[in-house]
Amino acid sequence: MIKNDDLELQMQRLDLTATPPTEEPQRQYFYMAKAKKMVGELTARLGRKPTFCVTTFGCQMNARDSEKLSGILEQIGYVDNGTDEKSDFVIYNTCTVRDNANQRVYGRLGALSNYKKKNPDMRIALCGCMMQEQSVIDKLKKSYRFVDLIFGTHNIFKFAELVCDMLENDDMIVDIWEGTDQIVEDLPIVRKYPFKSGINIMFGCNNFCSYCIVPYVRGRERSRTPEDIIREIEMLVEDGVIEIMLLGQNVNSYGKTLENSISFAELLQRIEKIEGLERIRFMTSHPKDLSDELIQVMRDSKKICRHLHLPLQSGSTRILERMNRRYTKEQYVELALKIRREIPDISLTTDIIVGFPGETDEDVDDTIDVIRTVGYDNAFTFIYSKRTGTPAAAMENQVPEDVVKRNFNRVLATVQEVSKNRTIVFTGQDVEVLVEEVNEHDESLVTGRMSNNTMVHFKGNEELIGTIQTVHLDECHGFYYTGHIAEK
Repeated sequence: MIKNDDLELQMQRLDLTATPPTEEPQRQYFYMAKAKKMVGELTARLGRKPTFCVTTFGCQMNARDSEKLSGILEQIGYVDNGTDEKSDFVIYNTCTVRDNANQRVYGRLGALSNYKKKNPDMRIALCGCMMQEQSVIDKLKKSYRFVDLIFGTHNIFKFAELVCDMLENDDMIVDIWEGTDQIVEDLPIVRKYPFKSGINIMFGCNNFCSYCIVPYVRGRERSRTPEDIIREIEMLVEDGVIEIMLLGQNVNSYGKTLENSISFAELLQRIEKIEGLERIRFMTSHPKDLSDELIQVMRDSKKICRHLHLPLQSGSTRILERMNRRYTKEQYVELALKIRREIPDISLTTDIIVGFPGETDEDVDDTIDVIRTVGYDNAFTFIYSKRTGTPAAAMENQVPEDVVKRNFNRVLATVQEVSKNRTIVFTGQDVEVLVEEVNEHDESLVTGRMSNNTMVHFKGNEELIGTIQTVHLDECHGFYYTGHIAEK
């Protein structure tokens, strides 16, 4: 992460008539300076600063990528107005984990075509995981020719360079890489919250779960060096950040691709030593790679939050094998219960897929058994979505829709029952809450999160945002609490 003032000075010193640098990120600084000049000319012609809107679909890693896109756009002279149809530059950062995410993008694009006809200066860009699918690119070229720029997950750091190409051309620009081993950071970022931030510690995935498109669109695993990660966190803390979220498709395998290997647990221990940092979160953890070392580090830590997201996907060993998850029902339960023994106040959340090819009612019974045995604090439950190009898409015995819906409702009801019983145990306790925002439904309240990620609403004002308050939990309302600031 580079400070905006430092970047501005670098950009002012650049000779835009010279050959662009070949090294990154210096090459992108050159194109930011070039783009800023072009946007300045656009500003003069419009009589106002041009506006942009970045819309994010999908995961925390996509959200972090969107912060980079926004940072670059603000650096070159665009202003965020938060509304796509009224913006001069609209960017959709897409997800392709489930088909409904793709359909939402196509629907939004259909509406945008009419707005673009009314605003000839409007530019539209698409990026992210959905763009790594050739079938999507073919469809966009055929039916959505009004899109100006298309790029994927591997070359997002090239955004400034691509913006220059877009502003110089009227034709659709498609720049998709099949893969990369490059990691380019030190680009401007606009954070949603000044007091907390996500940090990419690794990219890609090597697991190849049979239902998942991610390894194909995000590429193979590659880790950032611990030195780069710690330097970025130290800069963020200096800028007022007190909570960080370490991001990776499977953080438990962090460090395996580095020349000097380091475990994720060791990385956490180094990060904990950073002065001024109050809270450390991370996601996502694959159960097959979660070590005893990591459990011990979490247990003994004063800063690592008491929350672990541990995707189950299915409680049936037979279905887990078809999913290529590489653990059994018994192994998962043993791990989860070990975590609960070692860290009694931990909040365990999970992901569950219902309707995987070949799943029976008995398999769903196994999933429900795991939910009750582990006692999840929350679970994100999804209906299986067939993704073209994955092994599961070609499997026989696709489950009928009515059976999937019936079993989904069974699982969801169990999750809600178990989660409510788990959450309610904190009633009457004093807990530390990081205040995130004024409550959107009641301006007399503020909203924050406990260390275990449970949401809490209590009386307060915007001056509390970004601070950690001790709050007495008065009442549990399912997945959240209401309370009041505890007396000192």
